[in-house]
Amino acid sequence: MKIAVTGKGGVGKTCISALLAMLYAEEGRRVIAVDADPDPSLNFYLGFPPGTEVTPIIKMKEMIAGRMGTSPGERSAYFRMNPRVDDIPEQYSLVKGNVRLLVMGTVAGAGTGCTCAENTFLRELLNHLLLDREEVVIVDLVAGVEHLGRGTAEGVDAMVVVTEPNLPGLETSRRILKLAPGLNIPSLPLVANKVASGEEMDLIQAHFPDKKIAAWIPYSDTFRLRAGSGQDITRVDPAVLEEVIKLKQAIDKEL
Repeated sequence: MKIAVTGKGGVGKTCISALLAMLYAEEGRRVIAVDADPDPSLNFYLGFPPGTEVTPIIKMKEMIAGRMGTSPGERSAYFRMNPRVDDIPEQYSLVKGNVRLLVMGTVAGAGTGCTCAENTFLRELLNHLLLDREEVVIVDLVAGVEHLGRGTAEGVDAMVVVTEPNLPGLETSRRILKLAPGLNIPSLPLVANKVASGEEMDLIQAHFPDKKIAAWIPYSDTFRLRAGSGQDITRVDPAVLEEVIKLKQAIDKEL
């Protein structure tokens, strides 16, 4: 099972990624949780203690240079296109129970013209995680789908699109859903997060009249204040957890 989670910044995709990772882990399945956000914070929501040191792979210049055949910090037109990456998850991750956390940093979009060695390395690593690993892999992505090349997207079973009841979040989700079918991803569940009223539910549904909402996650002050403090995120707010369980069940059923 390979799941990508995307949406506009601030809509709660990191929290949802963490909850999905922990729900699969509770079933006894091995999970790789991948933080590909430019401002990584998945470690907090997975319950790692505050202050836990996490260095994104993108910042490991010397290691990447060695794998790519370049010099650290120097831009080069010549580098290995198929560096070894299969040992990276075990060597550069944090482990808690059945969850292995890998903090990657930002993956530059495929087709953007960037040929720098660091981004090539990250894309090869993401390809490996989605196409070659046997664990459940959950990737907390930046907004949009441009960072998923067609080859990489072949490994994604479900892309969870997270929105919230405001026009910027809704428009970002609409654009993602419009572009995603071109990548042939089997499942595209839409999640409404931080929903505080029936009026907000109506706003979201009106924006997606032909799309079933996989989960209606309520706005929760308790969750906002307590999630990410190092405690078990699945025990913070039962109402939030119930909806993410529905999301997981929808993904499992569809796939």
